[in-house]
Amino acid sequence: MAETELLRIEDLMLHFRTSQGAVQAVDGVNFELATNRAVVVLGESGCGKSSLAKAILRLLPRNVSRYSGKVFLDGKEVMALNDEKFRKDVRWVGISMVPQAAMNSLNPVMRVGDQVSEPAMIHLGMKKKEALGLASKMFQHVGVPVDFLDRYAFELSGGMRQRVAIAMALVTSPRLILLDEPTSALDVLTQANIFNVLKQIKQNLGISYILITHDIATSSELADDVAVMYAGQIVEVCDAERFFQAPQHPYSRKLMASVPRLRGEQEPEFITGQPPSLLALPQGCRFAPRCPLRFDRCRQDPPVIKKDGRLVKCWKYA
Repeated sequence: MAETELLRIEDLMLHFRTSQGAVQAVDGVNFELATNRAVVVLGESGCGKSSLAKAILRLLPRNVSRYSGKVFLDGKEVMALNDEKFRKDVRWVGISMVPQAAMNSLNPVMRVGDQVSEPAMIHLGMKKKEALGLASKMFQHVGVPVDFLDRYAFELSGGMRQRVAIAMALVTSPRLILLDEPTSALDVLTQANIFNVLKQIKQNLGISYILITHDIATSSELADDVAVMYAGQIVEVCDAERFFQAPQHPYSRKLMASVPRLRGEQEPEFITGQPPSLLALPQGCRFAPRCPLRFDRCRQDPPVIKKDGRLVKCWKYA
């Protein structure tokens, strides 16, 4: 069956106003996502990954200085909707989110069943009894015992709280779920279990994912496509199979070389230098000050190279 486009982002920008100037957290991001696909957004801490999720879902703080671009969901431009229409038709209905640190996203004085059923009551107009029944089905999808509906978040383990957060994102049957570091606070075995749950949901319910992470090893379990983010921009987009075999952008190569290997004697590498400040970004390629392959043009002109169905912002790739 041919894949259809679910999400398309064009020149998305999100800048924050601070006392020192504008922080260019998301600066001209472009990529596409097909139905029943998972794209993994990789990058170092502070590169704008979480801000990208907030920009897509329009969860904006008060100090926004610039918010522009186009976001198409099922062919409809949702950026053109007013806030109330976006809240009713897009947020948690078309696109939902699993935030970092599930304990912080769960209300400590509400039973988890009430919290998971709440989006169904608000967005789908269900009565409480019907919504709790739907919540129990979502619990079964994510592997949480139904009797946990009556428990509070502090009574659950970290893995169970994360599953509850996933159930809450699923309860309105969205087409797309944004996963912002969903396993960052969990041990390795629990991480593996959570990713198995996500793969089963994707297969059984046809959900698409945007997984935001800096953990390359675990992300490969879920990825259909990979987008590498650096200093507020996407510097490489490719299908996962080709990316993990041979990343093309110098930054992507350094990221892959930093992952410890179970086999072979090659030691992990590190990236010299520091990422640029989002308050004062370089004129040309943003990775040029740290790149071992840089030459004069890299410091002057920002590259955008598309070839063989792959986007790589590197003059060497041309």
